[in-house]
Amino acid sequence: MTAWTIIGVPTSAGAHHAGQDLAPAALRKAGLVGRLTATGLSVTDSGDLPGAEFAVDSEHPDARNLAAVVRVVRDVADAVADVVGRGGRPLVVGGDCTITLGVVAGFRRHHRDVGLAYVDGDADLHAGETSDSGILDSAGIAHLLGGGSPELAGFDGPPPLLEPARIALVGCDPREVNAEHRKIIADAGISYAEAAELSADPEGVAHRAMADLARSSNPVVVHFDVDVVDSGDLPLGNFPHYGSGVTLDEVARCLHVLLADPASAGLVLTEVNPTHDPGGRQLDRYIDGLVAAMAG
Repeated sequence: MTAWTIIGVPTSAGAHHAGQDLAPAALRKAGLVGRLTATGLSVTDSGDLPGAEFAVDSEHPDARNLAAVVRVVRDVADAVADVVGRGGRPLVVGGDCTITLGVVAGFRRHHRDVGLAYVDGDADLHAGETSDSGILDSAGIAHLLGGGSPELAGFDGPPPLLEPARIALVGCDPREVNAEHRKIIADAGISYAEAAELSADPEGVAHRAMADLARSSNPVVVHFDVDVVDSGDLPLGNFPHYGSGVTLDEVARCLHVLLADPASAGLVLTEVNPTHDPGGRQLDRYIDGLVAAMAG
């Protein structure tokens, strides 16, 4: 299997508040690299990109901290393109969800048909008229589809970065997907599985997502936002989801199928907020789940 290259992205610029910017350092301190290599995986740590911290941005309520977010995703795109161009498999450790735009853009420079398996508690379609916060990490899918802020949707060339058929949404909390978002998903024909489906059949949901993506995508990037896990089981998510019913074990089983697929070519980790876990026990559990998913 292709060797993994870690790219740290300490950013919370697109988030609701600070915290995810601390995740790359916290996960390294908790032994992420050593615990992965102990399984026999080949892992190289390339260090961190400059990143950016959350800042209150009252002057731009429709797209908060947009300039910082665009700068970070451009850096991510360049770093990912470099790793992919050298035949590596990027493991991008964020940071807020906006970094996935950079990961997709970096892959597209080598693979125009790249797809995205988006394992996330949210559909992240809150952009433009569907947003009341201006928080950009709740709008990642909207920007990948070409909506939202033109500066972000078109940061790496004419939008969209992804056609709808190249996106599979996996594990969304139905309480966070409103009627307008459901219409967008249905009208666009985006592959979609909610939290209850993931919980009931983690492997089956993963196989279906990859089968849907295989019709138009190769390779596939896997995005894992920790908030897909019920916060009652793993309270690490920067944006909590209590009562979704999805356990860390179920998500790890789903991720294992996604990552074991021959089309899988990269992994993005987002939304871990270490300040929610001062004792470190939940970070240990999170890494355990990653090891199970990546190494089997």
